[in-house]
Amino acid sequence: MRGGALPPQPLCSSQALAEGGPAVVFEVRYQGQQQQAFAVRVAGQPRAYLNRCTHVAMEMDYPRGQFLDDSGQWLICAHHGAAYDAATGACAGGPCQGPLTQIELSEQGGQVYWHPQGALEPVEF
Repeated sequence: MRGGALPPQPLCSSQALAEGGPAVVFEVRYQGQQQQAFAVRVAGQPRAYLNRCTHVAMEMDYPRGQFLDDSGQWLICAHHGAAYDAATGACAGGPCQGPLTQIELSEQGGQVYWHPQGALEPVEF
């Protein structure tokens, strides 16, 4: 990890996150490993999580970018049916074992940003 706080990282335009729509998928470095993360809009607010089910550490979406159920309230793991509260990442049912790892987001000037912190860093190309 680099010294000092890292600035917020541009993620997408605010319009790219439609309420109940598909996620914006992006890459992060978490605990030293490159991993996929995703952002969705829930109750008007952008939310982001690592794309790792807590039941089995595998990506949750199938097809790519599809996490939300039809109500827009639940994030569903396509592989085993674990359900998470879309607003908090908390386990809501099925075989999940704890909450999803949340990624802090902010929104300003029509742009959504994610915030590196702790074990979460940008991927360097």
